[in-house]
Parts: sequence; C-alpha cells; structure tokens
Amino acid sequence: MPNFNVGFVIFPNLTQLDFTGPLQVLSRLPNAAVHIASKSIAPVPSDCGLGLVPTHSFADCPRFDLVCVPGGAQGVVDAMGDRETVDFVRQQASGAKYVTSVCTGAFILGAAGLLKGKRATTHWAFTDLLPMVGAIHEKARVVKDGNVITAGGVTSGIDFALGVVADIAGEAAAHAIQLGIEYDPAPPFSAGHPDQAPRAVTAAVSDRYSRVHAVYRSSLERMAAA
Repeated sequence: MPNFNVGFVIFPNLTQLDFTGPLQVLSRLPNAAVHIASKSIAPVPSDCGLGLVPTHSFADCPRFDLVCVPGGAQGVVDAMGDRETVDFVRQQASGAKYVTSVCTGAFILGAAGLLKGKRATTHWAFTDLLPMVGAIHEKARVVKDGNVITAGGVTSGIDFALGVVADIAGEAAAHAIQLGIEYDPAPPFSAGHPDQAPRAVTAAVSDRYSRVHAVYRSSLERMAAA
C-alpha cells in the first residue's frame, strides 16, 4: 500500500482529545504519514491549556487522503467563521478518500458545504443544529455516509479511527492497534450519554452547554443569511 496521507486540521481552542484520540490510532496505520495543519506553524492552544504544534501551515500542506477536523466549543465557532480555515477544509476534502470530523468539528465540515444531504452526528448537546448545515442527524456514535464519517463527542474519535483502519488495512490491523493502545473501555459510571446518565446530571450538563449552543445557533444563522 502506498503512503496514505492523514491530515488533521487544528485551530485555537480545539478540544485536544478530539484530535489526539484519532491521532494516536491513525498514526499507527501501516504506511501512513500524519500531517497536522494550521494557519501557521505557531503552537496552537487547546481548550485545556495543552499547546499543539502543527507540522505544516495551510500554504505548504500536501494533499490529504484523509482529512479530520476536531471539535471544541468556542474554537469551532471561531474556526467555522474563518474563511481561510473553511476554504482549506473544503479544498482538502475535494480530493480526499475520507472526510471526517469528531464532535462539533462536524460544523466546520458543514460550513464548508460538505454535509449537505448527508447523515451525520456530533456531540449530543448539538445534534439538533445539524439540519442548519444541511445534514440529517443519525443517532449513533459514528456515522458513515459515503466518504464522509462523523463521530460523536470527544472519545468517539477513537472508535471512528479504528473503523477507518479496518476499512483501509483490514480488521487484523485495527485489532492490533486497539490492543496496542489497550483500548478496553470500562468506565466507572454509566453516565457517558444522556440515554444512560441520571436525569439531574443530564440537566446540569445541558445547562452548562446552553450558552455555547446559543452561540452556535447564532453563528449558523449568520452563515445561512450571508
């Protein structure tokens, strides 16, 4: 198999695990070359204080076979309103075999016009906004529609990446990577999704997301009106 170019698009205030989860998996894909692209090669701050160092600026990136866009609450609002970032995602997606996102990164794909008529998912707190970018919400941890793959919130990026490895290199390769990173989830609580979490917890977390949800809606309405 020839070199397979895996490209991540990063931006200030992204959620680092949206990025580093699939990065850890896809960096182990046989014969893959991983590229981390941003507007410049300056370190990019994540939403938890961890600085991330791009390998390329948008201007000097190779063509990606797989493009992945992570999410991040305020970071996505700024990125989907940034023409240079959205144009870069659209350009890379035009020749990619896989166009992917994790969490609210789906809305950057949407801003680039890549989710129109597509089944998709995103973080549970924002799924109702997917129709605003022309997507059809499908309730699933990972949704594949053609060459577009969207993953739900944060940790689901690992699941999507293992699925892509299986698609490209076979299930044995995906099994080996899963074993190598000891991805054997056994959470101490059944509270990782509103379907399982106690109602009071879901209500409290939903309230915390309400402000940024309103910001997303407002930003998407402005984009639609432009």
